[in-house]
Amino acid sequence: MSTFPTTLDLGTAHRALGALLQDPDDTKQAFRIVKALGGPTAERMFRRFRDTDAGRAVLRERRSLLAALSDTSRLETLPEGTVGHAYLQFLRAHQITAQGLVEASERGAEELALDEERLRFSDRVRDMHDLWHVVTGYRGDIVGEAAILAFIFAQTKNPGAGFIALAGFAKLGPIPGARRVIARGFVRGLKAQWLVAVDWEGMLARPLVDVRRELGLDAPPVYTPVYTNDEAAIAPLRAA
Repeated sequence: MSTFPTTLDLGTAHRALGALLQDPDDTKQAFRIVKALGGPTAERMFRRFRDTDAGRAVLRERRSLLAALSDTSRLETLPEGTVGHAYLQFLRAHQITAQGLVEASERGAEELALDEERLRFSDRVRDMHDLWHVVTGYRGDIVGEAAILAFIFAQTKNPGAGFIALAGFAKLGPIPGARRVIARGFVRGLKAQWLVAVDWEGMLARPLVDVRRELGLDAPPVYTPVYTNDEAAIAPLRAA
C-alpha cells in the first residue's frame, strides 16, 4: 500500500505562481502549486476521510464523483434550487465541464503509484472543487477563486492553497472589496463542517439552502465578480 508523497517542491511552486499571476485563468498552475506545497496534507486528509462514515462508504462502494457530476441528463431533471441544478447552472455559466478539472489537474497518478483507495480519494477531492463553489456561493472569477482557495486552506490546511490565496489577497488589493471577500472565505472555511467528507452524491437532489445550513455555511457573499476578460473591471490591477 502506497502513501501520498510528503516532499515539498519550492521551485515548481514558484514557477507556477509566476505563471498563474500572469494568467489567472490557467487552472493547471493552481493544481501544480497545491501539489508542490502539499507536503503531508494529502496523506493526513486521506486518513481522516477514511475514518468518516461517508469516506468508508465511498471507498467501500468504489464511488466515482466524476461520474455523478458528468451525468448531465440526470442533473437536468433535478428541480430548480437543488444542489445538482445549481451545479449544472454554474458549469454552463462558466462554460466548463466536470471533465475540465481532470484535464487541468495533471494528476500523474501512474508516477505516484498510488493504491486504489488513495487514487479514488485524490480524484474525489479534485472533482468536488466546483461543488464547493456552488455551496459557498463564490463564482469562478478571480476574486471568487482566491476566496474559495482561502476557504480550502482553512478546510484542508494545504499550504499550496493558502499560498495562492495569500498571493491573490496581495494582488487583488486594488479591486474594491476583494480582500474582504477573500478574508471572509478563510473564516467561513474554519466555521463550516469538513466538506471533504460530505456525501456529495446524496446532496445533489437536495435543496441548496438546506445543504448550506446543514454544512454550517452562512449566506453566500455579495460581491461584484471580476473576470479577466473584462478590461474595465481589471483596470485597477493594471494601474497598480
